[in-house]
Amino acid sequence: MNTTLLYDSIFNTSKSFEEKALEVFRFQAKHCLVYKQYLLHLKIKAESIDSIDKIPLLPISFFKTHQIIAAQKEAEKIFTSSATTGAKVSNHFVVDIKIYEQSFTKCFEQFYGNIDEYCIVALLPNYLERNGSSLVYMVEAMMAQSNHLLNGFYLYDFVKLQHTLLQLESMQQKTLLIGVTYALLDFATHSPTPLSNTIIMETGGMKGRKNEMLRSEVHQILCQAFHQNKIHSEYGMTELLSQAYSSGDGLFECPSWMKIIIKDLYDPFQNLSENNIGQLGIIDLANINSCSFIATDDLGVMLNPSQFEVLGRKDNSDVRGCNLMVS
Repeated sequence: MNTTLLYDSIFNTSKSFEEKALEVFRFQAKHCLVYKQYLLHLKIKAESIDSIDKIPLLPISFFKTHQIIAAQKEAEKIFTSSATTGAKVSNHFVVDIKIYEQSFTKCFEQFYGNIDEYCIVALLPNYLERNGSSLVYMVEAMMAQSNHLLNGFYLYDFVKLQHTLLQLESMQQKTLLIGVTYALLDFATHSPTPLSNTIIMETGGMKGRKNEMLRSEVHQILCQAFHQNKIHSEYGMTELLSQAYSSGDGLFECPSWMKIIIKDLYDPFQNLSENNIGQLGIIDLANINSCSFIATDDLGVMLNPSQFEVLGRKDNSDVRGCNLMVS
């Protein structure tokens, strides 16, 4: 298939998800050498795969040990994961950064409307303090699209952050406060502030700064501190170019080019039906130039065809930015 047509089809709704996913699979089975070798190791022939349920998922740990790239091109951008001291980091080699920009823009607007309607305030200290964060890249680009005078990143100046949010409240400006969980909790303790025009969105992540907490506990604290009915959440990772969003209670939904599959913990080739806990697998068609078919180290459950929950980490897997225990 012509690669230009393949790229164009990612966000196009004229084809079914399954049809697009199978086209991407055949492309990556041929052009992503790591994935091609993985399929050979499994003794799976690409031409034998006729449904997305049969597509093998590449373990996410391969992003720590291999250069996963599906096009014979140089990476335009390399995103890296955060890691505890001494741990290996994941590397996502992004051939075409415009695909990522299309993905996060279209995804946000699918769930929240036009970015230019928002002021974007970010509380992402640990992401800002290192290089290569895909989350920081996304938020910076969204700020550029929003072009609001009070857009900005904050480290630990909670007094200034509170002043900015109160100024935005007085303007009745629609605002997104996006932050890593431990920093939002610190801000809630230091500067509880009634916010009626602000969406508060946690990205997960305690990073050893606090004891792990249930998501419901975190959301209860944040709701009380900021007078919110619901706390929103973003689910993403270095190895993906798409995000899932939750508008409350940790119930996530994917954009139309991303799909969640729950795999049996003891049989990675067995899909589980709704309301069964298993390993969270992701098909992200925006990963066209790396690998779109990933078995994460997260536990999850599909509640219905459009909503899923993330239930923490599998045993012995690295703590990551998106980690947050749930009830």
